[in-house]
Amino acid sequence: MGRTAMGRAHSESTPRKCCDPGISGFESKDRSVRSAICPQIEPNTAQIARPQMTEFSPTPSQTASQTASQTPGQTEADPRWQSVLSRDKSADGQFVYAVKSTGIYCRPSCPSRHAKPQNVGFFDTPAEAGAAGFRPCLRCHPNGQSPAGANAALVAEACRLIEASDKLPKLEELARKIGMSPFHFHRQFRKITGLTPRQWAVTHRTRKLRAELADPTESVTGAIYGAGYNANSRFYENSYEVLGMTPTTYRNGGKDAEIRFAVGATSLGAILVAQSDRGICAITLGDDPDRLVRDLQDRFPRAVLIGGDADYETLVAQVVGFVEAPGIGLTLPLDIRGTAFQERVWQALRQIPPGQTATYTDIARLIGEPKAVRAVAQACGANKLAVAIPCHRVVRHDGTLAGYRWGVERKRALLEREARPLPR
Repeated sequence: MGRTAMGRAHSESTPRKCCDPGISGFESKDRSVRSAICPQIEPNTAQIARPQMTEFSPTPSQTASQTASQTPGQTEADPRWQSVLSRDKSADGQFVYAVKSTGIYCRPSCPSRHAKPQNVGFFDTPAEAGAAGFRPCLRCHPNGQSPAGANAALVAEACRLIEASDKLPKLEELARKIGMSPFHFHRQFRKITGLTPRQWAVTHRTRKLRAELADPTESVTGAIYGAGYNANSRFYENSYEVLGMTPTTYRNGGKDAEIRFAVGATSLGAILVAQSDRGICAITLGDDPDRLVRDLQDRFPRAVLIGGDADYETLVAQVVGFVEAPGIGLTLPLDIRGTAFQERVWQALRQIPPGQTATYTDIARLIGEPKAVRAVAQACGANKLAVAIPCHRVVRHDGTLAGYRWGVERKRALLEREARPLPR
């Protein structure tokens, strides 16, 4: 049987539906003819809604809280666009931006690739963006807590676990309890706090020891064990690094601890230099010598302050010469007392050569904490050793002078002196 015959036989044996488009009678474009013959296939236009794309333009009720950007110029002129480009976390919660091409809205700090300006619009709240037909981003979760906020909450929980532990917890144990891998936990903890988990634990143990020693009903040994030390020997190995003195002396508020001091004069004003048995513990500048002495008394309220003798005057003269010409350096031992993070910052400051400056961001990167810029600034402000720890060499990112404990004008004068070549 030929192919034509087989096809004809098949078509005759297979019943056709009345709406089969192969029937020539149904190829007419006349709707009335189709409906009369096959009324069941006529679509009900009143019941079937065709999906349509929502145009990205505000309704009159949305114009007060939404900026729809139809051109790149309009978006780029909006100050919120700069927050999006810089992924400014401080702008989170102030507004969200929506992307027409994807139908998604995000928080300003979203790490996703930036959209074209002409496709971007802004809403004051996620609810308004959702009402306009946009979906929340699954990466930055604009409706809930941001990933950075979630990590901060987990790190805060880890800090509470450290503080509640009787001994220094292990990294793996902490990471397991908060549901992170040890590597990721260590990285996030250091990024958020500026310290490693161990450094945080040591700092907390030091605070706890100070509190225990302040309790007159607790013995020194009991305070040491209560702070989490497993043995007295472990503590006494580093007692001076922890307290700056013996625990008994610390309990007495520095009572009987001898601190020698003297007040001198420099071209920058009065200077006070104080020395403990470990080294120079204070170099302060000011206009009122009496005020400098009172500040020293407030810092060491129960120590024995001894006015400098002739030998000590020689040491003060050396410090004064260093202030007048910082480029010559200072070789005297320093009694540096601060938290683990502060000491890391101060050590980084001492690496800045005379005549050069660094920004707070530079110092944060140098110590491996690029996000801890504000903490670096606070550590600079806590410095009690003027010029010896050269926090005056730290400037803002635009090169302007930031605050200085002893006055911005003194900071400017020090930088100008360091910029001049040393006399031969």
